[in-house]
This record gives sequence, structure tokens and C-alpha cells, in this order.
Amino acid sequence: MTFHAFLIKYAEIAIKGKNRYLFEDALVRQIRLALEKVQEGFETVKEQGRIYVYCPAEYDEEEALEALKRVFGIVYICPVMIFEDCGAEQSALDIVAYMKAVHPDYAGTFKVYTRRAKKSYPVPSMEFSAKMGEAILEAFPNAKVDVHTPELTVSVEIRDRIYIYSTTISGSGGMPIGTNGKAMLLLSGGIDSPVAGYMIAKRGVMLEAVYFHAPPYTSDRAKQKVIDLAKLVARYSGRIRLHVINFTDIQLYIYEKCPHDELTIIMRRYMMRIAEEIAGKSKCLGLITGESLGQVASQTIQSLAVTNEVCTLPVFRPVIGFDKEEIVRLARKIGTFDTSILPYEDCCTIFVAKHPVTKPILSVIQKSERKLEEDIDRLVKEALSTAEVIEID
Repeated sequence: MTFHAFLIKYAEIAIKGKNRYLFEDALVRQIRLALEKVQEGFETVKEQGRIYVYCPAEYDEEEALEALKRVFGIVYICPVMIFEDCGAEQSALDIVAYMKAVHPDYAGTFKVYTRRAKKSYPVPSMEFSAKMGEAILEAFPNAKVDVHTPELTVSVEIRDRIYIYSTTISGSGGMPIGTNGKAMLLLSGGIDSPVAGYMIAKRGVMLEAVYFHAPPYTSDRAKQKVIDLAKLVARYSGRIRLHVINFTDIQLYIYEKCPHDELTIIMRRYMMRIAEEIAGKSKCLGLITGESLGQVASQTIQSLAVTNEVCTLPVFRPVIGFDKEEIVRLARKIGTFDTSILPYEDCCTIFVAKHPVTKPILSVIQKSERKLEEDIDRLVKEALSTAEVIEID
């Protein structure tokens, strides 16, 4: 059986009060964008407190569902069969045909729930449900009615036509992209930062990203790995503008002038400075990192405090309280893990000190950074002016 439509269910959007329509409209836009990638002919509409996706006569159901499951804001997707309204007797035949196609030989408990969106329909909801239940019992003698805790709920919506659905497929949840501003993701080739970008995008935030490249110490394969990760995140977040910064000269200068145990934290501070400057030009309202508290030397609470000191924008760290296993589990779920573990190192792993400072003192770090005053501004300006911008769709 080919389904005629999908009923889209959401959660948080429903409690947005007078602004609810803004979130619904944003969700409709994102659904349309997602399904455009599948094929033409899908029609997404708001109808009487519902969002429906009407499908073309022929389409790839699995591909359409996969696209919908990646749209933030959708909590559940219900595949729907639509029948003409030819009276309750014909509806009874239609609901049996639906059951035989979707749940053949059903032998569990069930109930029929009816919602009359068309208030002029002559049969009351309870009476209609009872008639549909009787028809199902006759066709499925091993099935039983249980109105309290049924194994299966067959939902019927009476509109200009009769809509029937009984299957609920989980979506990504969250809020529609574009309803909560834009932020800049510091994207590396590791496991954590793509997950962090996904999590913030799930809250309705549009993403831009910055990647710090260090040729010849990092290869073009490392750069391509990050581009591929951005593409995987973009399946959920939508278009991402990726800024590729040549960081080699800055790293070498820090390596030459500063104590090696402070290299990681000073390098990180300059990454944040550069990311914030790009963010300001791109009208981003925050920075996003994949830092997890205590995971490495630059992610102790002292190191994070010293890193934050250079930022004026808020820094979002959505995986801050996750352990590695939790992050890996989410990376597998969103499909970034296999790419993240490819053995192409980024600039963060090339210039790591053997014994990095884990409890940096701000005044000490600032004193070390003063050794960079002669050339660092020029190097940063040069890195920004030579940045490569890649549009990830």
C-alpha cells in the first residue's frame, strides 16, 4: 500500500502561544526544503491545527521518510491513507482494507479513535469509532477491543475525506531551523564538534562553521574529511557556510615564541578570537564548540575559563557534560562517527605538547601572549584575508 500523505506531529511548538504560527511556518518551510531533495510533487500545508504532507502519485516512500526524520521540529510522522467520504458503511469497508494492507492477520488489542475536523459530519465521533471497531472485529476474529491500553490505535480524522493512520514513526524533535538565530561552529575532524553542531541546530539555530587547516602538517584529506563532516551535519541543519582558515603560520609563531606546555591553550585562544571575528561579520550570535569537561588538557574547567576570556559572544558547549561513550553514541546515530575516525589528523593534534598545562593561570597566559605582539596581528589578518569559504548544501 502506498500512503497518500504524512501527518506531521510536533511538541514544543504547540505551547508557543501567540507566536505558534511563526514556528509552524518555519517547520513547513523546512519540510518543503527537505522534500525538494527527494522529488517534486509533495505538498505541505497547515490545516486546522495540523501539518500534512500530501504525496505525489508515485514516490519513494523510504526516501521521503528519511528526509522527514531529519527535519528538526518533527516529533512524529504518521503515514496516512485517504479515502473518499461515501458514508459510514463505505468507511467501514475502507478501514478494513487499510487494516488488511498495513496490519494483515492482526490478532492483538486495538481501539479506534475518531476526530471530527468536519463538524457537520452527521455521525458523532464515539458512534463512528464503534462502527469502525465492529467492522475490524468481523474482519479480524482474533483481534480484541481494549479502549484503555490497546496495542494498536487506529486513528480516523473526518475532513472533506476520511484520513486513516495507525503507525507512528519518530522524528528528530527539537525546533525548526531558523527560529533561534545563527551561531558559528568550530568544526574539527574529531568526533565531538559535529555532534555539538547537531545538538545546537536541533534547537532551531542556523549554523556556519570554521575549520583551522595547517598545511603541510595537515593534508588535503584532513580538509576533505571536515568538508564531509559538514555535509553530514547539513543533512539536519540545512546549508552551512564553512570558513577554512590557514592556521599554519600562527601555530608556528606560537610554537616559536611561547612555552610549549602553554601551546594548546594559546592556540585555542587564537582560534576563538578568529572564530568570533568571522562570526561578527556573518551576524552569528554565539560560538559552538565540542568541548567536554575534563576530556583533554584544554578542556579542564581552568582551561575553559582562560579560553572564554577572549570571547565576547556566548560560547555554547552542548556536550560539556557528556562522557566519550555518550558522544560516540550520538555520533553514530547522526552518521558522523565513521567519518570522524578516519586517520587524517587536524591542526589540534599535530602541535600538542607532551605535557600541556591543565590548570592555566590567565595572567601567565597573557604574559606569554605578549611575546607574540610583534607579528601576531599581521598573521591573524592574513589568515582571515586568505580564508576559503565553501558552501555546504
